[in-house]
Amino acid sequence: AGPCGPSSSSSTPGAEQREKQYRAHPGFGDRRDGVTSARTYFYADEAKCDQHMETFLRCIDASGGSSENGFSAIKLTALGRPQFLLQFSEVLVKWRRFFHQMAAEQGQAGRAALEMKLEVEKLQEALANLGVATKAESQHWFTGENLGRSGTVDLLDWNSLIDSRTKLSKLLVVPNMQTGQLEPLLSHFTEEEDLQMKRMLQRMDVLAKRATEKGVRLMVDAEQSYFQPAISRLTLEMQRRFNRNQAIIFNTYQCYLKEAYDNVTVDVELSRREGWHFGTKLVRGAYMEQERERAAQIGYEDPINPTYEKTNEMYHRCLDYILEEIKHSRKASVMVASHNEDTVKFTLRRMTELGIHPSEKKVCFGQLLGMCDQITFPLGQAGFPVYKYVPYGPVQEVLPYLSRRAQENRGFMQRANRERDLLWREVKRRLLAGSLFGPNH
Repeated sequence: AGPCGPSSSSSTPGAEQREKQYRAHPGFGDRRDGVTSARTYFYADEAKCDQHMETFLRCIDASGGSSENGFSAIKLTALGRPQFLLQFSEVLVKWRRFFHQMAAEQGQAGRAALEMKLEVEKLQEALANLGVATKAESQHWFTGENLGRSGTVDLLDWNSLIDSRTKLSKLLVVPNMQTGQLEPLLSHFTEEEDLQMKRMLQRMDVLAKRATEKGVRLMVDAEQSYFQPAISRLTLEMQRRFNRNQAIIFNTYQCYLKEAYDNVTVDVELSRREGWHFGTKLVRGAYMEQERERAAQIGYEDPINPTYEKTNEMYHRCLDYILEEIKHSRKASVMVASHNEDTVKFTLRRMTELGIHPSEKKVCFGQLLGMCDQITFPLGQAGFPVYKYVPYGPVQEVLPYLSRRAQENRGFMQRANRERDLLWREVKRRLLAGSLFGPNH
């Protein structure tokens, strides 16, 4: 079985109380099913994770040697046991939902994530009444340098309470919304699981340091929604450390997720408060069929936007927010990873309106190698930083991925005629203008 095989959930104390979305399910152990456009890693053992890390290191070296300002993409499920990502994701989501529940009880339901602010006094009373923490205990939580100083606690303050350094999450209990019972926030990690987590963090650290040395930016790819909270949180921790002076570590946001805008805005606000550079790759998303099937079969809310139009709206909304942040602070960078011409045109128009010049290299574009050259080459010729996404790794592992991408993108073949016509028209234009090989074209 893959990393979500049948043995993993039954061995965890309290597994049955765990939220459906974050339990390992044998039926979805093979994460390739229903996924055409993403590479899937399976956990074999720690030695295999070390091999993956070596492959990633070679890619970073190659990117650093072949271009200035190169990118390398990595996947966290290649660097450790995905079961840990499931458990950590559940912790983060439970904790965030608990905050929203208390905000709703203070009459703040329906507000944007960052507009919800809990009064410290009322919050402490609520925590005491629920039996989560006595007033003295919770007072200790809010004595940090900035935490609660304004008399209110927002989602960022709240999230900061879950910190691997304080081990607070191991001590906490939270109410189960279904049963009303208090449950441990974190099922106890075995020593081996604790070690696996530390090794994953160490591998990430090695990769981030090598990327910094080589002048390469590291993109952490997004994965399935039930791993994503942990992946994003671990990536944020790397951004805090490595993005002090420029955006080296890039997080990936999938805009087909209903919560994409909340995730982007909360993380941008964190970067503002802490003074580091926000780096992001925006994608539409690669796991839709599998995500929908899993949600329906297991019985939790579908995390994906209902229509392609809604996903487009979400993409442009998130992108616009980041472009505004670039204009405002010049401490954010975005890769527009899209084959959609309307999205590229939208980006160019907004850059002009906001006065963001291509030479600043705060906005770059990405397309797959061998696809959408009619977008890639004009962007490059116009002076925009534009990248081709090249799969790498052992041939026998990369070929199935490439064949799936070809299958997924059959629709592009219909556009090939249009691309050919455009290229032919451009050749004729240059012939007539006498500038076929001119320096400016």
